[in-house]
Amino acid sequence: MEGTQISSIGVIGAGAWGTTLANLLVEKGYRVSLWVREEEVFNQIKEKGVNETFLPETRLHPQLEPVRTFPEALRGKDLVLMVVPSHVFRDVFMELKSHLPKGAPIVTATKGIENETLMTMSQVIRSVLPACSEGRLACLAGPSFAKEVSMKRPTAVTIACKDVKQAERIQHTFYTEFFRVYTTNDLMGVELCGALKNVIAIAAGVADGLSFGHNARAALITRGLAEIARLGVSMGANPLTFAGLAGLGDLVLTCTGDLSRNRTVGLKIAQGMDL
Repeated sequence: MEGTQISSIGVIGAGAWGTTLANLLVEKGYRVSLWVREEEVFNQIKEKGVNETFLPETRLHPQLEPVRTFPEALRGKDLVLMVVPSHVFRDVFMELKSHLPKGAPIVTATKGIENETLMTMSQVIRSVLPACSEGRLACLAGPSFAKEVSMKRPTAVTIACKDVKQAERIQHTFYTEFFRVYTTNDLMGVELCGALKNVIAIAAGVADGLSFGHNARAALITRGLAEIARLGVSMGANPLTFAGLAGLGDLVLTCTGDLSRNRTVGLKIAQGMDL
């Protein structure tokens, strides 16, 4: 499907981020099917036009189509967007791989590393689907709380794909007046940034919870970024990636934002709460 105009998109995963991105795309005029694992969430979207479980404050576009099966979600689609948690990513992808539209680009918006293998999500895809070319895979990352994007607040993110023309196609697919998308060919760097910043964010939450102050938080962010960058460069990433939206941008947001789940975990650890 290289060069094919994108008009129909299958989104896999109806959490807050998957629902937000699906709604953004359908509002742009794309035909979007949203695969929903939970029957309760499916009924909420179908009957009420709201994902009350994961995105309760957002009224969804009436043309957004929730579905329960992979054939419904993927048949005839020009692009596949994966937005499921990293710990179930492999299992979900193995279930849907036989239904993937031939040649359609696969974009991951999942930030994480597989626990057992330490693979990024694009590496998981290629381990399940060895024939999948690197140029078919892309990653969407950057400082982007789902709630703020759903409220159409200004946001900038990065699309990473080793095929520059493919990255530009995907960029135009997601780009809106409030959702600005930049491109890079550093897939490894962007994926590592999205996963490793979570560790630093937990530490920042602990520091805040213990009232260590702003100096300590700034030190954690700065030295944390340095460690992420050293690891990434050793794995072949572009060092400039770590100073960009996927690196510094997402790290600052996750370490300081009140909507950050990882920072919240750190705060709870500092308070001695059970997780």
